[in-house]
Amino acid sequence: MIRIIVAGACGRVGAAVLRLAAADPDFVVTHLLEAKGHRLIGTRIDAPGEKKTGYLLEDDLAGCIDDCDVIIDFTEPKATVAAFGLAVPKNKAMVIGTTAIPQESLDAMRKTPGARAVISPNMSIGVNLLFSLTEKAAAVLGKGYDAEIMEMHHRLKKDAPSGTALKLREMIKGADPGRPWIDVTGRQGMVGERKPDEIGLFALRGGDIVGEHTVFFAGPGERLEITHRAYSRENFARGALVAARWIVGKEPGIYDMAEVLGLK
Repeated sequence: MIRIIVAGACGRVGAAVLRLAAADPDFVVTHLLEAKGHRLIGTRIDAPGEKKTGYLLEDDLAGCIDDCDVIIDFTEPKATVAAFGLAVPKNKAMVIGTTAIPQESLDAMRKTPGARAVISPNMSIGVNLLFSLTEKAAAVLGKGYDAEIMEMHHRLKKDAPSGTALKLREMIKGADPGRPWIDVTGRQGMVGERKPDEIGLFALRGGDIVGEHTVFFAGPGERLEITHRAYSRENFARGALVAARWIVGKEPGIYDMAEVLGLK
């Protein structure tokens, strides 16, 4: 069995990870973590289908890190970077779904000797296929098609654009890395004609929408749209568990979900 610690256990995705892991015979949840000062620290969290009375919610990874094989982390950037710093010397693997981690922090994590982690702005299997399809479409369609990205999330989401949308933009740029790309996140007033090298990226917020991303390739006489809609956060949790199962026993390295899913 794979022993996991769920960091961010009271968040929407963390709770889904707990729910799915508790019902999966391949996993045993050893500890649940939340930020210091969280109102539920010291109480017990129940998981559907578990025989135990509940898991104690803790706030100290250092005190329990030895009791796991993989840390699944859906928290916030500073907490994730700190957890990574604790995991590496202990030879513990991580699955990191935290978004908005600064690029300099990601670069430093990738250069850390002995690190073993899967890092992705979106753990959904469908979204990672969306990344792959977007990259292929951008490479085939080339400069004759204008690329635009639209994302929509629930009204409580704090970061914008979403990490998934930024990754989609990265996939489009990667198809033609020498092109002088122009990032656009809003248009208003007399902005003039759309420049050929623009990528528009627009964030919408409202209601309880889990997540929706559409990539548009608009060309002469036709338009290609590639859309992914998430209806449940279990998509992200299920992908995280696939990654946790995959990373155990792997050589040190920083991987992404494309590697986990065999898309590379």
